[in-house]
Amino acid sequence: MIEPIKLNTKNLAMLNTNIRIPTYDRKEVKVGIVHIGIGGFHRAHQAYLVNQLLEQGMATHWGICGVALLGADRKIYDVLLEQDGLYTLIVPDIEGNFSTQVIGSIVELLYAPENPSAVIRKMADKSIGIVTLTITEGGYNYTSDGNFNWQNEDVVWDLQHPAKPKTVFGYLYAALKLRKASGIAGLTIQSCDNIEQNGDVMRQMLYAFISKADPEMIDWMDEHITFPNSMVDRITPVTTDSLRKMLAENFELNDGWPVVCESFYQWVVEDLYAAGRPDWENVGVQMVSDVTPYEKMKIRLLNGGHTLVGLVGYLLGYRYIHESVADPAIASLLRTYMDEEVTPTLDDVPGVNLDQYKETLIDRFRNPFIKDEVARIISGSSAKFPKFILPVIIDRIKDHKSVRIAAFIVACWYQYLKLNLATPNNVQDEIARVLLESVMRADQEGDPLVFLDISEVFGSIKEHRAFTESYLSHLKILNGIRMKKLNLNAYLP
Repeated sequence: MIEPIKLNTKNLAMLNTNIRIPTYDRKEVKVGIVHIGIGGFHRAHQAYLVNQLLEQGMATHWGICGVALLGADRKIYDVLLEQDGLYTLIVPDIEGNFSTQVIGSIVELLYAPENPSAVIRKMADKSIGIVTLTITEGGYNYTSDGNFNWQNEDVVWDLQHPAKPKTVFGYLYAALKLRKASGIAGLTIQSCDNIEQNGDVMRQMLYAFISKADPEMIDWMDEHITFPNSMVDRITPVTTDSLRKMLAENFELNDGWPVVCESFYQWVVEDLYAAGRPDWENVGVQMVSDVTPYEKMKIRLLNGGHTLVGLVGYLLGYRYIHESVADPAIASLLRTYMDEEVTPTLDDVPGVNLDQYKETLIDRFRNPFIKDEVARIISGSSAKFPKFILPVIIDRIKDHKSVRIAAFIVACWYQYLKLNLATPNNVQDEIARVLLESVMRADQEGDPLVFLDISEVFGSIKEHRAFTESYLSHLKILNGIRMKKLNLNAYLP
């Protein structure tokens, strides 16, 4: 095999002609956006869209500075730094045809734990008009009742050591304080995570932190900082060694951290920017006055549906999402859940045919070339359930309607955790220990309702008999079956 070419700026002209490379001069691109969280989704979504604008000869002052916020981000930072911020985006369609291109919109990189002051100064620079975030659902540090979690040890640290923060709130506070002192106004802080009203949530959490750290900052923020809500969508699995190997074998390219994603993407954004913005409309972004109906639709149907498929697929022994949805029983359960329990909780969505949207979702899940692992969808469930599943349960209970399938999803999560009590490292979750201890205690006491006492995840749903009766009935069946012996017809109305 031909020795693969290492991806970096000097080698771009040497790459396989089937790989599209940036046609713009990256040296002419100025940073105007700081992005916190340089994982796969950002690089398949916002960075991809900025790259598209740059290809059109636009947004040359909206290049991206990618910030690796956490210690665990060291490896991806090192790889991208060695590659001059370049990476390969691979987009397979349903027939297995691959579109492969190098993305060049990330023109600067910073590793926060190593040099926090550099990150603070960068966000405070007058050239920066937007700070975007993909910090995962759990990064917003709020409890099930919507309040800021002051028990977080890193938050306590940030309040005591403002010059060396660890959380996004500490970094933003330090940067905003420096902007205020320097007379630099106008900054948009834009969440790109899967949370309903994500901009409002970010604003509320940051205001809570700064109200304690420096309450005199609040009036200035009211006048100069905006937090637009947005709905983001593009299925982006984790990067695997098989993906790297495919690039090396088929394209003679050595990329340490490529990204694979589906061809579909959507971004619906509240047009509320404090200091200008890229011409997002030119790359298909929907600029609206209210994103609420769109994000509720996406989070409850796609993300909630993903959770169902992931957990049920795990119990049936599937490894990938496309394998799970190829099972007619899982596909039927998913469609019934979306139609009968989720859709009635949604608002009117301008310009969207919900039946068509749901069909498209199932088709997207079925793409065998995405190879989205069930394990990825299950990971971080403690942050996902309060946002994807719990709101559906609450709305249905308020309307005195059935929560049969939603309760089944919770029961499947319990069963998944129970099956992994002996292999706790399989459970990838920030509160894995709390979850597993709760399930162990519930199992020992013979009372699965104990699991629902984790209030930061489940709120007060334990108080609702309509939910708990259904949840317990599902667990009686689940506890009596072996993997691959689950009859899903029993869970359909």
